[in-house]
Amino acid sequence: MFSTCFGCEPRHPNGLRVRTFKIEDGVLSPILVPARYEGPQGAAHGGIVTAYLDEVLAGAAVCATGRLSVTGEITVRFVKPVPLETPLIGRGRLTARYDRYVDVEGSIEGLETSEVLASARARFFFQDRSARTTEANSRA
Repeated sequence: MFSTCFGCEPRHPNGLRVRTFKIEDGVLSPILVPARYEGPQGAAHGGIVTAYLDEVLAGAAVCATGRLSVTGEITVRFVKPVPLETPLIGRGRLTARYDRYVDVEGSIEGLETSEVLASARARFFFQDRSARTTEANSRA
């Protein structure tokens, strides 16, 4: 069985297939928004931009901590329309780490111009697999 994550699973039939690569101060992610995710004419839908940013920031959280986490909150700033079918780069980095969660920030930029098109800040809460397993077993 494989993950069915819309954002990161490469075998998801309609997924974004986001990949993040660790760098010195965070992660980088190559992004190319398919035309099927058009919102305003010629640009990506804001919800899809948010989904890409969410995945990049999740990658930054995992790379920095080695722990899986889930989005607790995310704030997105749309700076300019995010073009479709155009090479972009996502960047993410850890800004603070606590016992139960981390804060991260990142952006989507034009690959050739480095111009910030959208940015985000988020808080990711660590998943506690043992609590999840215990809770699932108690319901069975």
